[in-house]
Amino acid sequence: MLAIVGGTGLYELPGLDIVERIAGDTPFGRASGDVLRGRLHDRELLFLARHGTGHRLLPHEVNYRANVFALKRAGATMLLGFSAVGSLALEVAPGTLAMPEQYVDWTRGRREQSFFGGGVAAHVSTARPVSAAMVGAVQGAAERTGTSLTRGLTYACVEGPRLGTQAESHLLRQLGCHLVGMTNVPEAFLAREAQMAYATVGLVTDYDSWLDDPAQHVSVGAIFQRYGQTLSMARRVLDELLRMPPPEPEAESRQALTSAMLTSDEALCADQKAWLSVLRA
Repeated sequence: MLAIVGGTGLYELPGLDIVERIAGDTPFGRASGDVLRGRLHDRELLFLARHGTGHRLLPHEVNYRANVFALKRAGATMLLGFSAVGSLALEVAPGTLAMPEQYVDWTRGRREQSFFGGGVAAHVSTARPVSAAMVGAVQGAAERTGTSLTRGLTYACVEGPRLGTQAESHLLRQLGCHLVGMTNVPEAFLAREAQMAYATVGLVTDYDSWLDDPAQHVSVGAIFQRYGQTLSMARRVLDELLRMPPPEPEAESRQALTSAMLTSDEALCADQKAWLSVLRA
């Protein structure tokens, strides 16, 4: 089942026929809100607003573990996120859509990064953290709707909530990053630990702060103005995506824990076995 994680401005899914609201309480704390299960274009899916209703949570306040766990427990095998991103490349223009396929974690380890620890040891491969099948499906939907979308990009995730300095923007460019945002890490890596195929649609709002022209530098006002204009494009692509058969998640996503676990089941307590069984499903 596909789960949609709505970012800035996407706090609900228009047209979703909600059949169940699933409480977001998990062994890892409370999710950003209830998980909505419903149908759209005769397709069952899940929805969760990453920042909560009314955008209550800043990126560093989001409980990413609880969000991913709640979606997996509700039956998700694929997770498609939407989020605002800044462009670090001239050819990735504001007002377009962009899909990263690699990540650089610049959050400095201040967020809860993993489900594992506390007596449960595992090392999950994230060499290819994004589902190429999901990116391909979204790209196809974009092409059918005449929407500009760039794929194959690298996303740098920064801690926030402040907007970055010009020096930081230049540094991220030197690292080979094309996009910068505040929310996809650890979300992408937790999805892999939960054996879900992951991809994200970035709504490009600005050129961050690396250009010499101060008028091009990122600001909250510019983000929301551009995001509102681009959100209609993203919704059109999502609408088209949901009209088609879902892609098949790759085995490297759905079997990520097969060779990653170091702790034997015999060494786990009942609570650990319970939450691990959700990730393994």
